[in-house]
Amino acid sequence: MESQVRGGTRWKRFAVVMVPSVAATAAIGVALAQGALAASFSVSGQEFKVTADELNGKKFTQYGAVDPGYTLSGKPTAHAVAVSSFESATIKNLCQSVVTPDIPFVGTITLKLQAGDSNDEKQQVSADKLFIDIEDLKTTGYAQFGNIDIGVAAKDTGDPKAGGKGIGMKGGKEQANGNGFAQQADTAKLVGVQQTAWATTAGTFTLPKLHMSLHSGSGRGVECY
Repeated sequence: MESQVRGGTRWKRFAVVMVPSVAATAAIGVALAQGALAASFSVSGQEFKVTADELNGKKFTQYGAVDPGYTLSGKPTAHAVAVSSFESATIKNLCQSVVTPDIPFVGTITLKLQAGDSNDEKQQVSADKLFIDIEDLKTTGYAQFGNIDIGVAAKDTGDPKAGGKGIGMKGGKEQANGNGFAQQADTAKLVGVQQTAWATTAGTFTLPKLHMSLHSGSGRGVECY
């Protein structure tokens, strides 16, 4: 199964990645407009880009939420996100970049992180209890899900007695609607990942052969994509 979505930069433009149903996307948009999906946690004023040759995850779930945060000038703002979670995941050839604009006397700087460029899964990036707050995602290859359920109540995704297959909702300060739309699958494989996100959290995050570098400017050739 493959799907692509569009993302927005404001809370009224709710992007849900990997949902193959237009009706489901519209329903989540209505819930957001009615205030049913509340803020999870504050994020910085800088979104970041991520690419990967391949992501293989186990016990995948996804649901909608809103991340409150700040602009770089310190004004309150909020971002609609699709929270994707995995009990465990491996990532081949991970790249993450974030742009800091207009630094005095320096100009715009891009921070780039790269790791896990190997065909050996043991030498790839690995994570457990991984949550990614995504604004926009596409694949240059494909997305494939094993034993997927679409339209599950978000609060049931972490409850095996209710048919849950994943690690459930993020919790903490999060107040996303547990009765709202979610999807889950035993496995998820994404090939040629390109995504924009506001936050990533994980129980552990292991990055073999980590390389972090600073680059002048931004755009293609400097950022991950």
